[in-house]
Amino acid sequence: MLDVRAALGTHDILLITLDTLRFDVAVRAMAEGATPNLASFFPGGWEERHTPGSFTLAAHAAFFAGFFPTPARPGRHERPFALRFEGSETTGARTAVLDAADLPAGLAARGYHTICIGGVGFFNLQNPLGRALPSLFAERHWRPDLVVTDPPSTENQAALAVERIAACPPGQRLFLFVNVSALHQPNRFYVPGAEADSIETHAAALAYADRHLPAIVTAMRRRAPLLLFVFSDHGTAYGDDGWHGHRLAHPSVWTVPYGEAVLPQLSP
Repeated sequence: MLDVRAALGTHDILLITLDTLRFDVAVRAMAEGATPNLASFFPGGWEERHTPGSFTLAAHAAFFAGFFPTPARPGRHERPFALRFEGSETTGARTAVLDAADLPAGLAARGYHTICIGGVGFFNLQNPLGRALPSLFAERHWRPDLVVTDPPSTENQAALAVERIAACPPGQRLFLFVNVSALHQPNRFYVPGAEADSIETHAAALAYADRHLPAIVTAMRRRAPLLLFVFSDHGTAYGDDGWHGHRLAHPSVWTVPYGEAVLPQLSP
């Protein structure tokens, strides 16, 4: 685990959730060379973890309370971030413990400007529920061209992220959250001629998203050294054991890929 406690205040933080990405698809794509940029961020490959929630709202509510996906092996696992509360058994010497009710507020209290770039419907700012999670951030953004039904959604999200990063003063520490929507259904348009979503179109959506993530990471690294976290909020079933979709208890949903890294600041 990263020593987040020591890095807090000197490093910017980038949290990217690859919405609905399955662990098995992520591992296979990296092994086959379909996600070279993610492989460069995490040369050791994806870590297998268990999500705290089986759909976007539940999972992100947990993430913003400091409960990132848990390593898929027995034991007590120290967390990168925690919100101070009595009796926590997963807060350790490397955990950044924040005195707040949510991660964005805790980081804001430690001098970070917080930005949310939404993707799926729970970040769409169009209704009270769609504003609930984004309202935790000082700055929040969503447009129809960032959502899963728009095929170039990830490149649109990346362009917006680069714009907002550039607008942040150089000396201001930054916490940027991006919910990448392209992996979510529908994703059939990433395979020409496909008439239905499938494991193959899901993998193609991941390969598409991989091409546009470096723009965000590079823009962040031009400002400061970076704590990078990339993981899925949950997976989804494509007929596995007869199951379809998510918000259900099946390994295809609960098992997610996780990556974290410390990246040095880029030279001017």
